[in-house]
Amino acid sequence: MLAQNKLALFNYEILEKFEAGLMLTGQEVKSAKASQISLRGSYVNIKNGEAWLINAHISLYKMAGTLSGYDPLRARKLLLHKKEIMRLTGKLAEKGLTLVPLKVYTKRDKIKVEIGLAKGKKQSDKRAQIKKREDERGMRRIMRGKI
Repeated sequence: MLAQNKLALFNYEILEKFEAGLMLTGQEVKSAKASQISLRGSYVNIKNGEAWLINAHISLYKMAGTLSGYDPLRARKLLLHKKEIMRLTGKLAEKGLTLVPLKVYTKRDKIKVEIGLAKGKKQSDKRAQIKKREDERGMRRIMRGKI
């Protein structure tokens, strides 16, 4: 795995997951394979029948030298089948649903993005999740002390 969007898992309830290819330039591929990619604050947008990854930060590859005009936050095209894009467009028409990238990984030398159809969590849901996690941590600590 090259990058993971942990904040998306906290802020959103993931309803469905999809795998998409990611169109990158050569130096972006090398930089991504060196884990120089961040998904924080990124999202997926569908325009004119094409899916785009917006706001994903891929750092400049160090060995590429100076590249004038390189934008690390540029929009990158996602490779999905037409049927998948049409299905996602229909789902996004529902109120409160969005597409968020969850992780970036390699599969047979190709860089893939796992995107999730997500619904935003309410503040009370987030608090309940934090409380549950703290309770589980406390129980593990107690069990470790008794053994």
